[in-house]
Amino acid sequence: MLPQAVELGSGQKAGGDDLIGVDIVLIQRDTARDQTVQGLHHATSVLIEICGPGYGGNLQLARSRNDLGHTLTRMALRPYLLTLYQQLLNLRETVLALTQKHIHTVMPGYTHTQPAQPTTFAHYLAGVLSFLQRDTERLHRAYHTVNQSPLGAAAFTGTGFDIDRQLSADLLGFFGVMSSTHDCIGSSEHQTDIAAALTSLGVNLSRMTHDLLFWAMRESGAIRIDDSFIQISSIMPQKRNPVVLEHLRARLSRLLGQAHTVVIQCHNIPYGDTQDIEDEIEPTLFGAIATAVDIVELYTAVFATLQLNEAHLLAEAAAGFTTVTELADTLVREAGLPFRTAHHIVSRLVHRAIAEELDTADISLELLAEVAQEVVGEPLTLDADTLARALDPVAFVEIRNGLGGAAPEATTAVLQDQAIRLKEDQVWLDDEEFRLEAIARYRQEQVDAFIS
Repeated sequence: MLPQAVELGSGQKAGGDDLIGVDIVLIQRDTARDQTVQGLHHATSVLIEICGPGYGGNLQLARSRNDLGHTLTRMALRPYLLTLYQQLLNLRETVLALTQKHIHTVMPGYTHTQPAQPTTFAHYLAGVLSFLQRDTERLHRAYHTVNQSPLGAAAFTGTGFDIDRQLSADLLGFFGVMSSTHDCIGSSEHQTDIAAALTSLGVNLSRMTHDLLFWAMRESGAIRIDDSFIQISSIMPQKRNPVVLEHLRARLSRLLGQAHTVVIQCHNIPYGDTQDIEDEIEPTLFGAIATAVDIVELYTAVFATLQLNEAHLLAEAAAGFTTVTELADTLVREAGLPFRTAHHIVSRLVHRAIAEELDTADISLELLAEVAQEVVGEPLTLDADTLARALDPVAFVEIRNGLGGAAPEATTAVLQDQAIRLKEDQVWLDDEEFRLEAIARYRQEQVDAFIS
């Protein structure tokens, strides 16, 4: 469209260096950050000043500040989103590597913040990888919504000049053309789609941060944050404050606030041209993406250096009666009891053990038989090896080998799938960055050819 506008205005050819310089200002400027460009009309004035009205006077032909502004903002969002996409891939790769090291690291799993059942650290992180993969997918969908061309909508009704909107979309690297010119100017869901993706990411990471902070406590003793991320007290020599997690928690709150602000700013406004979804929203929108990049990059560094107290975790998994679900299951398999009856026996067994200040390892066949006699009126026939295996946290994990289960084999299958998805996502990103670079080169070649 730029060559067409120049030809219509003068029928002459302008100085190449001048036009190329202005093109760079218009196309590459960051609409959210660059405070030196005071609007697109100012850029047109600069072109007229440099080259004269014969060259610059028709630059605005078939264009408006409206469609140009939305076009440039969408183009400026692309590198921000792709940077976040790459950071998410880096985080997933780092977490995947850590997960593969801890397939057999047995630990207590929690429900309602209380020890529940044995699991593995890999099983927990497989869940983290799953939500990170979905968050990457949500960001991908938001990018697709953003990368649609509004150029050619002019003010909002289109133009009477015969322009090729598809050509301009192709030259600027868009996936397609927005069909409704009113929607080109009035739509805001590309912004709320980004906000939604960032909100999901922020919520997911904040819940994980809660767990990491708990595991970093001395009372838990599960993980050790690297020394480069801890703070030593100025008065208490023994302190190792995991402040990196506190910073991440605070930044996640900031991210969620920024994302929510984007959504709130888009609601209860006219469906049309309005500053609410233009200049006023851009600092918050771009700022939210930048905050997310910062958070994900820092998480990657934390996971790359994270250490686990494996022996302590195994001991904790064996304590606190976390394995007794398997004891109830064993009573179903070995004694032929209905599960509800088996559950009742084991529940009373645990209450009895707590009352007598016993732990899991102290449960004996005699105590089990005595409790069973109280509940069902007859003793159970269970041998010592079967009881020991039913109370063993490692055996508990190994038997849960169904799809997605905590067993090493089941978790490995999840990780293999995540590795494939990670590779596919990296290929898409590499292809998209290559595509945009190739289009930029081609576009510049076309400009050079026109003005040479």
